[in-house]
Amino acid sequence: MLKKITTYKLVLIVLFIAVSSCTTPYNYTTNGFENAIVIEATITNELKKQEIKLSRTYKFEDEGPVFETGATVSITDDLGTVYGFDEENGSYFSAAEFKALPGRTYQLHVKTKDGKSYSSTIEKLTTETNLDDIYTNVTTKEGVLGVEIRAKSYDPANSSKYYRYEYDETYKVIAPKWSPYEAIAIPKNSGPAPGDLFIQRRTKEARICYSTKKSDAIILTNTNNLSEDRVDFPVRFIPSTDYVIANRYSILVKQFVQNLSAYTFYQTLSKISGSESLLSQTQPGFLAGNIKSDTDTSEKVIGFFDVSAYSEKRIFLNFSDVFPNEKLPSYPYDCPMALITPTQIKEHQLLYCFADNNIPPCFGTTVYADIAQGTGVYYNGYNFLGIIPNNGTVTIEMYDTECGDCTSFSSNIKPLFWID
Repeated sequence: MLKKITTYKLVLIVLFIAVSSCTTPYNYTTNGFENAIVIEATITNELKKQEIKLSRTYKFEDEGPVFETGATVSITDDLGTVYGFDEENGSYFSAAEFKALPGRTYQLHVKTKDGKSYSSTIEKLTTETNLDDIYTNVTTKEGVLGVEIRAKSYDPANSSKYYRYEYDETYKVIAPKWSPYEAIAIPKNSGPAPGDLFIQRRTKEARICYSTKKSDAIILTNTNNLSEDRVDFPVRFIPSTDYVIANRYSILVKQFVQNLSAYTFYQTLSKISGSESLLSQTQPGFLAGNIKSDTDTSEKVIGFFDVSAYSEKRIFLNFSDVFPNEKLPSYPYDCPMALITPTQIKEHQLLYCFADNNIPPCFGTTVYADIAQGTGVYYNGYNFLGIIPNNGTVTIEMYDTECGDCTSFSSNIKPLFWID
């Protein structure tokens, strides 16, 4: 019911609702809701515009969080340097690029437009331990064959201990029913047809696209029980049937070295963000972080100011290299490569005509409407450019838009980092 997420502001509604376990359907609503500020703040040793996110807790029945606008956000260090932040697209970004430095201490300050102010404890950068390598490992988990993406790092000083991971994965999409031609619906005011279908060559890339997804789980590990501060950890598991690895796949793994307090906060958050805790009879209490109100000591503040050493690595993989003897994963939409069964033929081969009592029946109005509304694409019906006649019984092969135009759910812009 409630998916695990990396940004904790969305799961913290758990802290303010009370629901009881039941066996019959129930429309859950909030009981005893408390409006609290949620502060998501991680700065790193990466030179960039650092980002701080501010929002408010929201009721269970609401659609999502309300971003806190009009706030004054800054970070100060022990030398008196003030790093100001500007509001932009629901977040606050530092006005200038900066990075956390070893030996310096940092403190977060937030003042909302209603005059309330908040500050964090003073934090310092964790040990700068790099992500040494990421690699693939074919394995079976719970009876499912797949590939692990594993992260390796090593701190000879044995002082890092606590690690959090995120990832961005990008994969190539190839539309299986793509055609170099496209049909354009042109309305007209007379005749039996609502308009003409004009066939032209495609003017944009629609066969090959690239989709990117960010991790949506809190991924943690520690080396407390190991003789060395050495990490060899599975960050991501991908079943062999998952389309994301069907063509070419890339993953950017991000490693954050945390201190014990930050690790404990995220670990506790991960435990309460599952569906089990949401429906349990014993609801979790308030999850305190290291950010407090300066104006009201009794006010509840949700969030953590984390100063983490950061590193990242990217790898690419092809399905055939990882699974040389396995069948390629299926396309995520129903796009039969060959029309074999009578049902498939009936669903995808339609007569483009407009007679009332034609046998077999005409589907001209349906075909025209689907193309006009962008909910269907025609496939290789003709190898000419021009208008398809609507006064005969012409067979049009039709598929869902996703089958022939990958831009309907992905992007045709090739990422700058992509290597074929």
